[in-house]
Amino acid sequence: MTQVSTSSAGEVEKSDAVTLTIDGVSVSVPKDTLVIRAAEQVGVQIPRFCDHPLLAPVGACRQCLVEVPDAGNGRPIPKPQASCTLQVAEGMVVNTQATSPVADKAQQGVMEFLLINHPLDCPVCDKGGECPLQNQAMSNGRAESRFSATGGVKRTFPKPINISAQVLLDRERCVLCARCTRFSEQIAGDPFIALVERGALQQVGIYEKEPFESYFSGNTIQICPVGALTSADYRFRSRPFDLVSTPSVAEHDACGSAIRVDHRRGKVMRRLSGNDPEVNEEWITDKDRFAFTYARAGDRIPHPLVRDAGTGELRAASWPEAFAVAARGLAAARTAGGVGVLTGGRLTAEDAYAYSSFARMVLGTNDIDFRARPHSAEEADFLAAEVVGRGLGHPQSVTYTDLESASLVVLAGLEPEDEAGAVFLRLRKASRTGTRVLALAPYASRGLAKMDGLLLATTPGTEAAALDGLTEHSEHGLDSTGVILVGERLATAPGALAAAARLSRTTGARLAWVPRRAGDRGAVEVGCLPNLLPGGRPVADPAARVDAAAAWGVDHLPEAPGRDGTAILEALSAGELGGLLVGGVSTTDLADPDAARAAIEAAGFVVSLEQRETEVTRAADVVLPVAPASDKAGTYLTWEGRPRPFEAVLSNPASLPDLRVLAGIAEESGVSLGFRTVAEARRQMDQFGAWDGDRAPAAEPAKVKERRLAKNKFWLATWKQMLDLGTMQDGEEALRATARPAIARVPWSVHEVLGGATEVVLTGDRGSVTLPVEPADLPDDTVWVPANSHGNGVLADLASPGSAVTVKGVRA
Repeated sequence: MTQVSTSSAGEVEKSDAVTLTIDGVSVSVPKDTLVIRAAEQVGVQIPRFCDHPLLAPVGACRQCLVEVPDAGNGRPIPKPQASCTLQVAEGMVVNTQATSPVADKAQQGVMEFLLINHPLDCPVCDKGGECPLQNQAMSNGRAESRFSATGGVKRTFPKPINISAQVLLDRERCVLCARCTRFSEQIAGDPFIALVERGALQQVGIYEKEPFESYFSGNTIQICPVGALTSADYRFRSRPFDLVSTPSVAEHDACGSAIRVDHRRGKVMRRLSGNDPEVNEEWITDKDRFAFTYARAGDRIPHPLVRDAGTGELRAASWPEAFAVAARGLAAARTAGGVGVLTGGRLTAEDAYAYSSFARMVLGTNDIDFRARPHSAEEADFLAAEVVGRGLGHPQSVTYTDLESASLVVLAGLEPEDEAGAVFLRLRKASRTGTRVLALAPYASRGLAKMDGLLLATTPGTEAAALDGLTEHSEHGLDSTGVILVGERLATAPGALAAAARLSRTTGARLAWVPRRAGDRGAVEVGCLPNLLPGGRPVADPAARVDAAAAWGVDHLPEAPGRDGTAILEALSAGELGGLLVGGVSTTDLADPDAARAAIEAAGFVVSLEQRETEVTRAADVVLPVAPASDKAGTYLTWEGRPRPFEAVLSNPASLPDLRVLAGIAEESGVSLGFRTVAEARRQMDQFGAWDGDRAPAAEPAKVKERRLAKNKFWLATWKQMLDLGTMQDGEEALRATARPAIARVPWSVHEVLGGATEVVLTGDRGSVTLPVEPADLPDDTVWVPANSHGNGVLADLASPGSAVTVKGVRA
């Protein structure tokens, strides 16, 4: 008899071990292990449909039946048992289909029952070629079907029906495994679908008045073991065996979710979730799954453009000409006052490093900022002192796994369901096993409710006081086992980031910064900030500058900390800067879009590196097209600081990464960055090393000024919803149709005053917006609207976050 000792977490503790025999092989596993998992440890794959390791067992499909001649008490279980719900017992003996004719016959019988009503439409089914039912019908089913002899007719339904705009259901294919309904209820917390009816009529149904609007609905398609659930965009588009699969990393947020990209003839056909237990487990957001067609949009820039001196219009140019024109123009702009650099948050760490190097070595400036959004000087100090690691990829003190073991997680300026989907799913999982979640927010969002979270209601601008108050309120239990997650929006609340750092130091709770965009954490590490050089080297430290200069092979670097993004735009408007280098920045995301557009138009010379045409590229003197994530290799750093390298999915020689474009301009300027490829940039980043010297603590912000609210005005709270008007969702109309509607939320007291108003007009210092209205448990002086789900967005059409607006009701 063979002895196998195994455990999912290493060696099994003797007091926690159960030894049983499976197909004549002895195996030791932790107690409470399911038989189906124990069988996997001895190399036996029991067929299954309903079982999934991340879902609670349900025993719905009965395909995993096994024979149990000894239940551990010397007595047999008289009939075959579902191994996906049966827990191991000391001395248990289990025989699977590999050794037991009883188990094999039982499994064949279940398969025959499933195929009575399941259509044999494999040639047209999206699942054909990768279908567990197809595979197991061959390996564990009967050689011939007896169904035709009965003269029966298979069950049929009208098809497909829309579970949502994105997810379609072919009901006759469903084998009632309940994977989709269990995922929706247990993992995502969106129980909008359920099994309805009974017996032969049982089917997946939706609530009559509520479609399946979940940010994670696409996961139900992937885990469906048959072709019952399909994607509106991928349906009938391809066969699995026609596709080439490449592992990659999602580019839409800072979670670093593992994905699999399936492509055919140079075109991405679909994206699936990868399996990474330490990061996203087996789940991704619908945005990560479906929002990829932006890379082949009709307005993608196919070749370099330069502005013709005679006509003033942009014209096509060769790469060498564009490099030369850009180099001459930037050199002249540097002489005329200097050049600012705005990089945005879409960059890989290698590309961001290239901008950081280019700014210091070619442009001789520290005027560089990746924060193409509302930000503050306090945030730059916070990032330098509390976030940046001791070298590229040095993790923060918090990881995904830590969220599951934390006693309390405080969310400040962060709405995980909208801004960091994988973080939300991990927090929801943690909340089901004892972790408490406390959010500082204007109201209890749907995501917070799904985490059974508590709300500490805050008006915009009061977050600092609320964080300081947590130190004194021991009932919340924030201590060294707790975690504080701060979002980028906290930068708009004066003093709040410093208060979060104080709270961490006082209570011992670990602190982590969770930005919204994939490239933000990497940009911090490589020095795309006016006060930081790569590796966390402070610009103001002479030794740090010498260290960086030596690594780059230059004599000296600019000494004074540079301007942040807002100051760069102000300097352009004032004529204090001569030019601007932009790396994929949308003016609608900047703190004051109208002022940003005016500043860019006022710049003497503008170079834009972009994938698609925007307001910036239309104002640029040189436009250099760069590769989307699918066309290049690179590394994203997660909010944890975890490196997530990926290789190019598609080979497109005309699609260059930002770093190659910048290297070309640098060479025309007479400077070598030392790299021209992603691999060379990675090596230089590794050789650059980390700063081992002291890092100045974040400066305490000025005292928060008392604010007064005029009569009939309200503080504006806002954040971006996951699915909104972002250009990286362009081309996915089915996905966009599942976005949550743009509505204004007002306090109950205000809603009562509005009477029967169905809409409200909100007016700020930049204009007015009209939206449907809904009451919520908001502070009486606060209203909330989504940031980028209507018009040109809140920043352009209404006001800055935290400013005052008026509210006027409109009756239907």
